[in-house]
Amino acid sequence: MGLRLAVDAASGVATITIDRPHKRNAMTRAMWLELPRLLDGLAADPAVRVVVVTGAGGDFCAGADISELTDDRHRGHPSTVAETALAAFPKPTVAAIEGVCVGGGCQLAAACDLRFAASSARFGVTPARLGLVYPASATVRLVRLVGPSAAKYLVYSAELIDAAHALRVGLVDEVVADDVHARVADFARTLASRSLLTQFAAKEIIEAAAAGRPADETARAWQAEAAASGEADEGVAAFLERRPPAFPWTPHR
Repeated sequence: MGLRLAVDAASGVATITIDRPHKRNAMTRAMWLELPRLLDGLAADPAVRVVVVTGAGGDFCAGADISELTDDRHRGHPSTVAETALAAFPKPTVAAIEGVCVGGGCQLAAACDLRFAASSARFGVTPARLGLVYPASATVRLVRLVGPSAAKYLVYSAELIDAAHALRVGLVDEVVADDVHARVADFARTLASRSLLTQFAAKEIIEAAAAGRPADETARAWQAEAAASGEADEGVAAFLERRPPAFPWTPHR
């Protein structure tokens, strides 16, 4: 048990499952360190166009394994390495969340591009229960998602909020009443059918905008890449011919 990877080459969707259900999928140090290695392989795999992150056994992730925190609190915790790798992953990432999503689990979910939650999901940012300081990278990302006031509510109180509250403040993008995994699988297939070039470009431009950095030069570079790639030619031709597009662009940087 640990992190389980499945790649569906036919759909272009890879799924990383946090698989430690007897601990509500609490992440060990080894699991935090394994995640960036898995992501490196998926970034280089041309068959993979979208990555879904989820948990086994009815929970997303209960955060870091508390039994390891005594050793980690004075030397830095590898959750920040995993979170940074997930946030920097160039292809679309979607979190499929049910059950508990707290602490480091919320940190992982926030590092994904999009978050879909079951209506029964519960969320919390819980360092205040342990006297820990939430990492700067995770705090900044949380503020970008929910704003300063909601971030303070979550971090100050360490209280759990339900999926409806999470949707209202922007912590999740959609709440699913029925089967969140079926909904995410369907949405991931839709993402995989779209232009990867458009998605790569959008990710860089949106991240620049969210960080308050100029995005004009980035946009111009991607527009030049698009013009040379034949991506738009295929998209327009497929639309006119009423067929699914076979976008030709693959990452090369």
